Amino acid sequence: MVSVFMLTYNQEEFISQAIDGVLSQKTSFKYQLVIGEDCSTDGTREICQKYAEAHPEKIKLILNDENIGLGANYVKTYAACRGKYVAICDGDDYWTDPLKLQKQVDFLESNSDYDVIFTNNENLYPAGKKHVRNISKIPGTSSFRELVFGNYIASVTVLFRKRKLSAFLEDLIKDLPYGDWPTYLWVTKEGGKIHFLNDVTSVYRKDSGTSAVLRRSKSRIGEVNLTILQYLKRLPEFVDFLPEIEQAILKLKTGLMASYFREDKISKSIKLWFDLKKKTGFLGPTRTYIYLIKLKLKKKVQKI
Repeated sequence: MVSVFMLTYNQEEFISQAIDGVLSQKTSFKYQLVIGEDCSTDGTREICQKYAEAHPEKIKLILNDENIGLGANYVKTYAACRGKYVAICDGDDYWTDPLKLQKQVDFLESNSDYDVIFTNNENLYPAGKKHVRNISKIPGTSSFRELVFGNYIASVTVLFRKRKLSAFLEDLIKDLPYGDWPTYLWVTKEGGKIHFLNDVTSVYRKDSGTSAVLRRSKSRIGEVNLTILQYLKRLPEFVDFLPEIEQAILKLKTGLMASYFREDKISKSIKLWFDLKKKTGFLGPTRTYIYLIKLKLKKKVQKI
């Protein structure tokens, strides 16, 4: 019924907790944990092998002979998932609710017009503090039309209907530092809805792994998301959503222009201002740019 999709690389400190959280699930259906182990150089591989040997009926272990990178490992591991539904739990995150999968499967089985369900979670910081995620801006029911403007689904909380990725989308994901957002967009492209269940079921480690590196530069996240949207725009499967994709691209470019400015990447920021001016007119991007300049000047004055 469910394939639990887990990517891991050099996470020997966390991987046992991640696997134990999956194995603790109490369900009325069969599920399988599919682990993509990307040739770790620490003890991660040996730990995964021990679990696979102890639970051969529950764990499918994919061992890469060389490190192929997160995107390629994502595509390879996702392709090995055979369940009707797919859940994600990265090797440095973990589940805390033993009924997580049962609740989510029950909902999707009873609501055929929904393709995705996700829950609330705790964020765990390096210093050891935990905080329940702020859900004030998370919609209870949404769809592709909301999700295209930015990913609000924590991957460790999600369950979705399995959809085979196109070869074009696989090629895109192979070059990305994450593949979950484009996957959700692919899954919901036929109009299926997204449900938010306000139960805390999981723990997401903040400032750990690839996401931590990306967050050091907000513009880098913007660049990756822009690449995703520009790619989807060219795929015939998304033709019905072109207006929303175009609008999301413009919004993203405005945010990216601001990020470049704050990071003192002025030439890139100005280039985007010219691009936005051509598409939206002079006033909008210019107002944003003037606001950014005033903000920077104000901070300099405060420092003096």
